[in-house]
Amino acid sequence: MDPMLRSFFLGFIKIHILFHASKEPVYGLWLIEELRRHGYDISPGTLYPIFHSLEADGLLRSSEKVVEGKVRKYYRTTAKGNSALKEAKVKVQELVHEIFED
Repeated sequence: MDPMLRSFFLGFIKIHILFHASKEPVYGLWLIEELRRHGYDISPGTLYPIFHSLEADGLLRSSEKVVEGKVRKYYRTTAKGNSALKEAKVKVQELVHEIFED
């Protein structure tokens, strides 16, 4: 994939992660399948560093839960993450409206 397009799509994916994590706790495999439904083929090697960077930036927090004998890490937005999502939604809506105005 073209590096510029990849960069654009990673931004969309980050917003998508924040959106779902604001609704309910999310985990990697679920999000990979969710993104696949929208045409994004993302690997764990790409997704987990995104989770970690969003968590390091204070936008997500994680918790662990044992599911079927395995530890699963769940992510939820923080107050800062909810605020960032709210701002991103306004900006995305504004840009999409302009792009599709014609």
